[in-house]
Amino acid sequence: MTATEAELRIQLAACYRIFDHMGWSEMIYNHITVKIPGDDEHFLINPYGLHYTEVTASNLVKVDIQGNKVDDSPYAVNPAGLVIHTAIHAARPDIHCIAHTHTTEGMAVACSEEGLRTDNFYSALLNNRIAYHDFEGITVMDDEKPRLVKSLGDKNILILRNHGLLVGGRSVPEAFQTLWGLQRACEVQVATDATGKAPILIKDEVLAKTAQLLNLQAMGGPAGALEFNALTRVIEKIDPSYKE
Repeated sequence: MTATEAELRIQLAACYRIFDHMGWSEMIYNHITVKIPGDDEHFLINPYGLHYTEVTASNLVKVDIQGNKVDDSPYAVNPAGLVIHTAIHAARPDIHCIAHTHTTEGMAVACSEEGLRTDNFYSALLNNRIAYHDFEGITVMDDEKPRLVKSLGDKNILILRNHGLLVGGRSVPEAFQTLWGLQRACEVQVATDATGKAPILIKDEVLAKTAQLLNLQAMGGPAGALEFNALTRVIEKIDPSYKE
Protein backbone atom coordinates (compact mmCIF):
# COMPACT_ATOMS: atom_id res chain seq x y z
CA MET A 1 0.00 0.00 0.00
CA THR A 2 1.34 3.43 -0.90
CA ALA A 3 1.55 6.24 1.63
CA THR A 4 -1.07 8.13 -0.40
CA GLU A 5 -3.55 5.25 -0.19
CA ALA A 6 -2.92 4.86 3.54
CA GLU A 7 -3.62 8.57 4.05
CA LEU A 8 -6.78 8.44 1.92
CA ARG A 9 -8.04 5.44 3.88
CA ILE A 10 -7.75 7.33 7.15
CA GLN A 11 -9.38 10.42 5.67
CA LEU A 12 -12.27 8.48 4.14
CA ALA A 13 -12.84 6.47 7.32
CA ALA A 14 -12.98 9.74 9.26
CA CYS A 15 -15.53 11.01 6.74
CA TYR A 16 -17.82 8.05 7.39
CA ARG A 17 -17.66 8.73 11.13
CA ILE A 18 -18.33 12.43 10.51
CA PHE A 19 -21.38 11.62 8.38
CA ASP A 20 -22.82 9.52 11.19
CA HIS A 21 -22.01 12.23 13.73
CA MET A 22 -23.93 14.70 11.54
CA GLY A 23 -26.93 12.36 11.38
CA TRP A 24 -26.45 11.57 7.68
CA SER A 25 -26.00 7.79 7.90
CA GLU A 26 -28.72 5.35 6.80
CA MET A 27 -28.22 2.08 8.69
CA ILE A 28 -25.71 0.14 6.52
CA TYR A 29 -26.63 1.91 3.28
CA ASN A 30 -25.29 4.77 1.15
CA HIS A 31 -21.70 5.39 0.23
CA ILE A 32 -18.73 7.72 0.18
CA THR A 33 -15.93 6.79 -2.20
CA VAL A 34 -12.51 8.19 -2.96
CA LYS A 35 -10.35 7.44 -5.98
CA ILE A 36 -6.75 6.38 -5.42
CA PRO A 37 -4.34 8.37 -7.65
CA GLY A 38 -2.74 6.35 -10.43
CA ASP A 39 -3.48 4.62 -13.71
CA ASP A 40 -5.31 1.67 -12.13
CA GLU A 41 -8.48 3.72 -11.48
CA HIS A 42 -9.08 1.99 -8.15
CA PHE A 43 -11.27 3.53 -5.49
CA LEU A 44 -12.24 2.84 -1.87
CA ILE A 45 -15.78 2.16 -0.66
CA ASN A 46 -17.41 1.04 2.58
CA PRO A 47 -17.90 -2.67 3.35
CA TYR A 48 -21.52 -3.75 2.84
CA GLY A 49 -23.07 -4.65 6.17
CA LEU A 50 -21.07 -2.35 8.43
CA HIS A 51 -22.53 0.71 10.13
CA TYR A 52 -20.69 3.95 9.45
CA THR A 53 -19.34 3.87 13.02
CA GLU A 54 -17.67 0.54 12.22
CA VAL A 55 -15.83 1.74 9.14
CA THR A 56 -12.06 1.93 9.60
CA ALA A 57 -9.10 2.68 7.38
CA SER A 58 -8.20 -1.01 7.10
CA ASN A 59 -11.66 -2.45 6.36
CA LEU A 60 -12.47 -0.11 3.46
CA VAL A 61 -12.78 -2.17 0.27
CA LYS A 62 -10.65 -1.40 -2.79
CA VAL A 63 -12.41 -1.95 -6.12
CA ASP A 64 -11.58 -1.29 -9.76
CA ILE A 65 -13.52 0.98 -12.10
CA GLN A 66 -15.83 -1.94 -13.01
CA GLY A 67 -16.60 -2.55 -9.33
CA ASN A 68 -14.53 -5.73 -8.91
CA LYS A 69 -12.67 -6.17 -5.62
CA VAL A 70 -8.92 -5.93 -6.02
CA ASP A 71 -7.97 -6.82 -2.45
CA ASP A 72 -8.69 -9.77 -0.18
CA SER A 73 -11.43 -8.06 1.82
CA PRO A 74 -13.94 -10.49 3.36
CA TYR A 75 -16.69 -7.94 2.76
CA ALA A 76 -19.00 -7.51 -0.20
CA VAL A 77 -19.91 -4.14 -1.71
CA ASN A 78 -23.48 -2.89 -2.12
CA PRO A 79 -24.45 -3.27 -5.83
CA ALA A 80 -26.36 0.03 -5.78
CA GLY A 81 -23.25 1.84 -4.67
CA LEU A 82 -21.17 0.29 -7.40
CA VAL A 83 -23.49 1.39 -10.20
CA ILE A 84 -23.54 5.04 -9.15
CA HIS A 85 -19.91 5.38 -8.13
CA THR A 86 -18.28 3.39 -10.94
CA ALA A 87 -20.30 5.35 -13.50
CA ILE A 88 -19.25 8.77 -12.19
CA HIS A 89 -15.65 7.89 -11.32
CA ALA A 90 -15.17 6.49 -14.83
CA ALA A 91 -16.71 9.47 -16.61
CA ARG A 92 -15.42 12.33 -14.44
CA PRO A 93 -11.70 12.05 -13.64
CA ASP A 94 -11.90 15.50 -12.02
CA ILE A 95 -14.15 14.06 -9.31
CA HIS A 96 -12.04 12.16 -6.78
CA CYS A 97 -14.62 11.79 -4.01
CA ILE A 98 -18.34 11.02 -4.32
CA ALA A 99 -20.83 11.12 -1.43
CA HIS A 100 -24.45 9.98 -1.48
CA THR A 101 -27.04 10.39 1.29
CA HIS A 102 -30.70 9.67 2.07
CA THR A 103 -31.28 12.36 4.69
CA THR A 104 -34.91 13.21 5.42
CA GLU A 105 -34.58 16.82 4.27
CA GLY A 106 -32.55 15.87 1.20
CA MET A 107 -35.11 13.28 0.18
CA ALA A 108 -37.96 15.71 0.83
CA VAL A 109 -36.46 18.20 -1.61
CA ALA A 110 -35.68 15.38 -4.06
CA CYS A 111 -39.37 14.40 -3.90
CA SER A 112 -40.47 17.97 -4.59
CA GLU A 113 -41.33 18.81 -8.19
CA GLU A 114 -39.60 22.18 -7.94
CA GLY A 115 -36.43 20.74 -6.44
CA LEU A 116 -34.14 23.06 -4.50
CA ARG A 117 -35.13 26.72 -4.66
CA THR A 118 -32.47 29.43 -4.52
CA ASP A 119 -34.20 31.41 -1.78
CA ASN A 120 -32.04 30.81 1.29
CA PHE A 121 -28.47 31.58 2.26
CA TYR A 122 -27.13 28.10 1.48
CA SER A 123 -29.12 27.37 -1.67
CA ALA A 124 -28.07 30.74 -3.11
CA LEU A 125 -24.44 29.62 -2.86
CA LEU A 126 -25.34 26.61 -5.00
CA ASN A 127 -26.88 28.67 -7.78
CA ASN A 128 -26.31 27.05 -11.21
CA ARG A 129 -24.34 24.20 -9.62
CA ILE A 130 -27.07 21.55 -9.34
CA ALA A 131 -28.22 18.90 -11.83
CA TYR A 132 -31.16 16.47 -11.53
CA HIS A 133 -31.64 12.81 -12.40
CA ASP A 134 -35.05 11.14 -12.72
CA PHE A 135 -35.80 8.15 -10.53
CA GLU A 136 -35.47 4.71 -12.16
CA GLY A 137 -35.79 2.54 -9.05
CA ILE A 138 -32.95 1.10 -6.99
CA THR A 139 -29.77 1.86 -8.91
CA VAL A 140 -28.55 -1.68 -9.55
CA MET A 141 -28.82 -1.82 -13.36
CA ASP A 142 -25.74 -1.03 -15.44
CA ASP A 143 -27.83 0.45 -18.25
CA GLU A 144 -28.64 3.43 -16.02
CA LYS A 145 -24.98 4.49 -15.90
CA PRO A 146 -24.93 6.56 -19.11
CA ARG A 147 -28.12 8.36 -18.07
CA LEU A 148 -26.64 9.14 -14.65
CA VAL A 149 -23.52 10.56 -16.27
CA LYS A 150 -25.57 12.56 -18.79
CA SER A 151 -27.75 13.99 -16.02
CA LEU A 152 -24.70 15.07 -14.01
CA GLY A 153 -23.03 16.69 -17.03
CA ASP A 154 -20.33 19.09 -15.88
CA LYS A 155 -21.93 19.72 -12.47
CA ASN A 156 -20.64 18.39 -9.14
CA ILE A 157 -24.03 18.22 -7.44
CA LEU A 158 -26.80 15.84 -8.46
CA ILE A 159 -30.21 15.66 -6.83
CA LEU A 160 -31.57 12.18 -7.49
CA ARG A 161 -35.32 12.77 -7.82
CA ASN A 162 -37.45 10.82 -5.33
CA HIS A 163 -34.19 9.41 -3.97
CA GLY A 164 -31.57 11.61 -2.34
CA LEU A 165 -28.48 13.78 -2.68
CA LEU A 166 -25.16 13.16 -4.41
CA VAL A 167 -22.07 15.35 -4.60
CA GLY A 168 -18.59 15.06 -6.06
CA GLY A 169 -15.40 16.82 -5.08
CA ARG A 170 -11.73 17.06 -5.94
CA SER A 171 -11.02 15.79 -2.43
CA VAL A 172 -12.79 14.22 0.53
CA PRO A 173 -12.94 17.58 2.38
CA GLU A 174 -14.39 19.36 -0.66
CA ALA A 175 -17.08 16.71 -1.14
CA PHE A 176 -17.94 16.89 2.56
CA GLN A 177 -18.22 20.67 2.56
CA THR A 178 -20.32 20.69 -0.61
CA LEU A 179 -22.72 18.13 0.84
CA TRP A 180 -22.90 20.05 4.11
CA GLY A 181 -24.00 23.18 2.26
CA LEU A 182 -26.50 21.21 0.17
CA GLN A 183 -27.92 19.50 3.23
CA ARG A 184 -28.29 22.82 5.08
CA ALA A 185 -30.03 24.31 2.04
CA CYS A 186 -32.52 21.44 2.05
CA GLU A 187 -33.08 21.72 5.80
CA VAL A 188 -33.83 25.44 5.55
CA GLN A 189 -36.20 24.94 2.59
CA VAL A 190 -38.13 22.21 4.42
CA ALA A 191 -38.35 24.39 7.54
CA THR A 192 -39.45 27.40 5.49
CA ASP A 193 -42.17 25.39 3.77
CA ALA A 194 -43.38 24.16 7.17
CA THR A 195 -44.22 27.74 8.17
CA GLY A 196 -46.79 27.93 5.38
CA LYS A 197 -45.51 31.40 4.51
CA ALA A 198 -44.22 32.46 1.09
CA PRO A 199 -40.40 32.62 0.96
CA ILE A 200 -38.57 35.87 0.24
CA LEU A 201 -37.04 35.63 -3.23
CA ILE A 202 -33.38 36.48 -3.80
CA LYS A 203 -32.64 38.91 -6.61
CA ASP A 204 -31.01 37.55 -9.75
CA GLU A 205 -28.12 40.02 -9.48
CA VAL A 206 -27.33 38.68 -6.00
CA LEU A 207 -27.46 35.07 -7.17
CA ALA A 208 -25.17 35.93 -10.09
CA LYS A 209 -22.33 36.98 -7.79
CA THR A 210 -22.55 34.19 -5.22
CA ALA A 211 -19.62 32.26 -6.74
CA GLN A 212 -17.41 35.35 -6.51
CA LEU A 213 -18.42 35.96 -2.89
CA LEU A 214 -17.81 32.33 -2.00
CA ASN A 215 -14.27 32.53 -3.38
CA LEU A 216 -13.60 35.54 -1.15
CA GLN A 217 -14.91 33.63 1.86
CA ALA A 218 -12.63 30.65 1.09
CA MET A 219 -9.54 32.91 1.18
CA GLY A 220 -7.76 30.75 -1.39
CA GLY A 221 -7.39 27.68 0.82
CA PRO A 222 -8.19 24.07 -0.18
CA ALA A 223 -11.96 23.71 -0.42
CA GLY A 224 -13.46 22.23 2.73
CA ALA A 225 -10.14 21.62 4.48
CA LEU A 226 -10.75 23.80 7.53
CA GLU A 227 -14.24 22.45 8.08
CA PHE A 228 -13.30 18.80 7.52
CA ASN A 229 -10.27 19.02 9.78
CA ALA A 230 -12.38 20.57 12.54
CA LEU A 231 -14.92 17.74 12.37
CA THR A 232 -12.12 15.16 12.25
CA ARG A 233 -10.85 16.54 15.55
CA VAL A 234 -14.34 16.13 16.99
CA ILE A 235 -14.42 12.49 15.84
CA GLU A 236 -10.92 11.92 17.18
CA LYS A 237 -12.13 12.84 20.68
CA ILE A 238 -15.19 10.60 20.40
CA ASP A 239 -13.57 7.46 18.94
CA PRO A 240 -10.16 7.39 17.24
CA SER A 241 -10.66 3.79 16.06
CA TYR A 242 -11.43 5.04 12.52
CA LYS A 243 -7.67 5.15 11.94
CA GLU A 244 -7.18 1.43 12.59
